[in-house]
Amino acid sequence: MRVAVAGTCGLALSIAREIHNSTSHQLVILSRTHQTGLISQGYQCQVVDYNNPSSLQHALMGVDTVISTVTGNSQLRLIEAAVQKRVRRFAPAEFEGQPGLRAQNDVLDRGRDAAMALLHYYKGYIQYTVFVCGILYERFAVNGMISHRIGASTGFGSEGDYIADARSMTAIAPSWDAGQNLACLCLTSAYDVAQFVVRSLDMPTWAPEMSMCGERMTVSTLVETIRACRNRPWNSIVHQDPANLQYQMQAALTEGDTAQHRRLSPLLATAEGRYDFAVPAYLNSVYPDITPTPFRAWFLRNWASVP
Repeated sequence: MRVAVAGTCGLALSIAREIHNSTSHQLVILSRTHQTGLISQGYQCQVVDYNNPSSLQHALMGVDTVISTVTGNSQLRLIEAAVQKRVRRFAPAEFEGQPGLRAQNDVLDRGRDAAMALLHYYKGYIQYTVFVCGILYERFAVNGMISHRIGASTGFGSEGDYIADARSMTAIAPSWDAGQNLACLCLTSAYDVAQFVVRSLDMPTWAPEMSMCGERMTVSTLVETIRACRNRPWNSIVHQDPANLQYQMQAALTEGDTAQHRRLSPLLATAEGRYDFAVPAYLNSVYPDITPTPFRAWFLRNWASVP
């Protein structure tokens, strides 16, 4: 089949690389700019203008499946073009928790609810799925996940923006839910997300949501794993629950500190269980031969050169 990957962020390229190296599917990468480097590596790339329906429709000619990593109005125009060109399947730019758990008008939405609403509207014409993977390991990478060209537009993609700053050994850990139970989350590496997504291309039909998971753990276990891997004590660690986080978010809004409000939002989402789901996850069960990388092994490898 012909598969279009929209976007050139790190996750998009991981998926594109897996398609290119592990399947016989025809791949086209949709990009706003000319990708000389990717073309020189043997990838087919198509420059598109997301504000021009004709440009998008031309790029989607003969495409069976679209995997999107673009958000906002660009994704809405891409969905409309996919419907016009009778694309069979569409995977929107989600790749986090379950969309149904996201609050209305959430700062973390970034136009994704509008994309889901549009796909639901066109459900008689195009099949779609949400790939649910929880938190990407790359959020804890050296120099943050933006060093992997992921999450640059989220406002919390830099090193130490989410839960733990492993360089300065400080942490704000959303360790409890509203009932004072230990909060849990699911995590997956971008590489493993790519493996599961690409394997699912061969499914005859897609479920509305398809989950995958590298590892599920409590937030407390996560911060202890980071401490143990760094082999040093925390200089500062604050354990939080939803009430405390909501108070701090409101204070940030009152003070006009939108950056702090944005950084606290994923912590509140974690405490509320928005990145937690049943394990074993659906795709893990369907493809038991895929062995995801454990978080500890990934973290040790990523931070090996940092003193």
